[in-house]
Amino acid sequence: MSVITYAVLGLIAIGCLVALTWRLASRRFVLPCPSWLAWLLENPFNGAAQTRTALERLDLRPDMRVLDVGCGPGRLTIPIAQAVGPRGEVTALDLQPAMLRRAQERARTAHATNIRFIQAGAGEAKLERNHYDRALLVTVLGEIRDREAALKEIFEALKPGGALSISEVLFDPHYQSRGTVMRLALVAGFREQRFFGNWLAFTVNLEKPPIA
Repeated sequence: MSVITYAVLGLIAIGCLVALTWRLASRRFVLPCPSWLAWLLENPFNGAAQTRTALERLDLRPDMRVLDVGCGPGRLTIPIAQAVGPRGEVTALDLQPAMLRRAQERARTAHATNIRFIQAGAGEAKLERNHYDRALLVTVLGEIRDREAALKEIFEALKPGGALSISEVLFDPHYQSRGTVMRLALVAGFREQRFFGNWLAFTVNLEKPPIA
């Protein structure tokens, strides 16, 4: 094999080793995607198509209130704000100030004035009860240390009949299986509404049961 082939294989091996190390470490520590890696979330290959798919699965309508948990640099926050319109509202929640600053800058560039930014983690009791129509966790659930508390808080923050959309991708270091997601969701009080994809990459929409 050529030197170039060996170099490419070496880079692939290093990437796999880093991903495996990160996955193992994330089982013991809270390791959200650091802000200096935000470009991985914003690159074109991770952009338009996935954003469009995520929005379609959310079933957004004008005037909705939406909670973006672990919003990161705002890749989904801004399109959601545009979809719900000026009378709608998006709450962008993230632990990392640097990520929120990137999201705020994107919001200013897009002239999106219907976004509220909160520096906090899910499960820290920072959210209003019975306030949101939709919530989403896109490759974020595994980054949360107390996932039970987080899902319970999101459940209580949603209006009766509101929906939480959880997306997971196998190659993410914090990947959560469908079985794990459903176990945690059922404990929080959710029921499954719809499932998209497969074990490699999936979205499960969960409903907070309406009041009888």
